Amino acid sequence: MRLDKYVSMVLGITRNEARQSIKSGAVKIEFKNNLKNDDSINEITDVVYYNGKKLEYIKYIYIMLNKPQGYLSATFDKSSPIVVDLVKEYQNYNLAMVGRLDKDTEGLFLLTNDGKFAHNLTSPKKDLFKKYYVEINGSWSQDDITIFEEGLEIYDGNKNLFKTKPAILEILDDDKAYISISEGKYHQIKKMCLKVGKEVKYLKRIAIGSLCLDEKLALGEYRLLTVEEIEKLKNQK
Repeated sequence: MRLDKYVSMVLGITRNEARQSIKSGAVKIEFKNNLKNDDSINEITDVVYYNGKKLEYIKYIYIMLNKPQGYLSATFDKSSPIVVDLVKEYQNYNLAMVGRLDKDTEGLFLLTNDGKFAHNLTSPKKDLFKKYYVEINGSWSQDDITIFEEGLEIYDGNKNLFKTKPAILEILDDDKAYISISEGKYHQIKKMCLKVGKEVKYLKRIAIGSLCLDEKLALGEYRLLTVEEIEKLKNQK
């Protein structure tokens, strides 16, 4: 890896800022002198310092974000704020989204630069359940539980009619419930609710498989996944 890229990624700064740091002598490498921006380094074995502090390179980043409303599930958009805007510290890692959430939906959102990890969690063959907290206009009935379990016919984002896989509806109150689905079609939960005469007024994802949203994270806040959380997701059946 180029030295300026390494410094940029680890410090979360621009490539130009990294070059200035190298030029100023703030960046040091053990057993190497006369450092240049395009010097090749081994990010695993080379020991790099910035202003006397040892830099720690992380190959793969796994981020849990508590997504607020108003942010698009995208890595680029000219007119609207995007989820990557909330994790500027790690933007240089070329993060990809693990699934999506609607712009007006809050809650658990994952970002990573580990493509295999992302694909494994989003593969349709995985049947990984995602759990949502839902508030509606109207009232739930016991019949809705059976209907959701049997599947409903709705239209996807391409206006193709399809039948949803079995979903789990857990009624909490007249207008509140948990809904768990193992797929993620365009506006799926909203369309499923409309199919049984309910309009969603608030939607929040609270779990993906074994991973639950950290209640300590306020809207817009994020943290790295723990080693245990990563391993559980990788081994999710």
